[in-house]
Amino acid sequence: MTSDSSSAKRRAMLRPIPLAPPVIITRFPASPRIKISLVKPMIDLRSYLRLTPLRFNVIALSDGLSSDLEINGNCSLSAKHDRETGGKRGRHKSAQTRDMILAAAARSFRSKGYSATKLKEIAAAAGIEAGSLYYYFSSKEELLDDVLDIGCRSVIKAVGNARAGSEASGGSFRETFGAMVYEHLNYILQADDFTAANMRNFSMLPPPIRARHRRGFDEYGKIWFDFLTKARDNGDLRSDMDIRTLRRVIFGALNWSVEWFNTEQFSVREYAEKATSLMLDGMLIPTHRWKGQIASGVHVEPMSAELAGKSKAAQTRLHILISASRVLREKGYEGITLRHIAEVAGIEAGSIYYHFASKDEIIDEVLTGGLREITSGVTEVLENETDYPETIERIAAGVRAHMLYLYARNDFVTMNIRIYGQLPQEVRQRHRPIRQQYVGIWSRILKQGQATGKIHTDLDIVPARQLMLGALNWTTNWFNPEFNSMYESKSLEDLINLILILFMDGLDGRREDR
Repeated sequence: MTSDSSSAKRRAMLRPIPLAPPVIITRFPASPRIKISLVKPMIDLRSYLRLTPLRFNVIALSDGLSSDLEINGNCSLSAKHDRETGGKRGRHKSAQTRDMILAAAARSFRSKGYSATKLKEIAAAAGIEAGSLYYYFSSKEELLDDVLDIGCRSVIKAVGNARAGSEASGGSFRETFGAMVYEHLNYILQADDFTAANMRNFSMLPPPIRARHRRGFDEYGKIWFDFLTKARDNGDLRSDMDIRTLRRVIFGALNWSVEWFNTEQFSVREYAEKATSLMLDGMLIPTHRWKGQIASGVHVEPMSAELAGKSKAAQTRLHILISASRVLREKGYEGITLRHIAEVAGIEAGSIYYHFASKDEIIDEVLTGGLREITSGVTEVLENETDYPETIERIAAGVRAHMLYLYARNDFVTMNIRIYGQLPQEVRQRHRPIRQQYVGIWSRILKQGQATGKIHTDLDIVPARQLMLGALNWTTNWFNPEFNSMYESKSLEDLINLILILFMDGLDGRREDR
């Protein structure tokens, strides 16, 4: 950049901006976005900006300027130039404090979830008074916005660079795929808290927040879409894969890792290598491939209040539980109230106490009931050697049963999956035994497959099991069997079959040649 062009840009930035209250305009690390915040927290910034024209060329930011731009009391924009020696950008104290607040928020959103996080806890972790936080952020939602943006931009840059670097050095499809998988896992598991907070809170983001971050999500998805499409066109990837759906299934398998992976016990790089091998090669040995068969013969009946039995009280009780699951889907764990449940159920709030002692009892019954149902139903399928004499058939039938409990039975299991990251530790502990029982039945069937020579004997059962269950569970964040027009694979059956191909046979289009 020449000195003339730099001076011109600075002059452009010094034009008065018609804003009366003091504001701070901030540029964040790993993000090209400009953040505008009011210093006075009692004023709603979004409402104010809707009424006030703002003409500001954000491209005018240059490397010679501080990351903070402040509008002074005379409403003219002034840039704080770098005052440090060696050409390094100066960092204003307010920017450092803002970064500490963001880091504390990301840690809390990752560990506790958005709903359970309190602003006073974030302030304490950042080393400031609770009231001082409002100097930088007007609300917890604004904090979440910035955490999501930083996390998304970080993984976009890391995975994009991994792909570009591998391809530039002549890396094969397998090597590039592995590099991208590693960077994705690295950022959601150990590199920072921002991307992990994205994954932990994604399922319960309110529609307005999702809409604001859609561009970033789409940008990241495009990196993978272009890469996988190119691989399919070159013959490196199976030709029968719908790339849009496949991309989301891969994300689900990897993203679920935030719910179980322990970086103190396992190596992220080794885990990434195992994930890459499983998704490219599949779990079956070459002589026992799945070859796109249909896992038929499994049926799960939808639940309705009329099926509860002859007792009117039993039907009302189930109707309340079904209504509660719908409210959980909309409001989340922290947002649900008895009044909301009563409104959806079409009854008086006081009537609920004839059937349940508290809101917590209702929620616990919804979550526990869903886990009990899917555990019982899938166990019955995986142990049914009469209808499914081959181990591979039972695994495929179990996958189908799992998905039917998510989409055909009721919302109980789906809600358990979607709000798991929001649940307090004591609630998680109550559900841990049945969760362990469920993953245990999958471990047994996969070990049986190894014992019968159908599944690779060197397959690490725990990562393989969790990747497969993660792919199934994460579909609840994006798949809607009733409205899926943007995808080539529009049916639940298509989705089930794609997942089976991915984990049974793998994606590698050249596997037969090796």
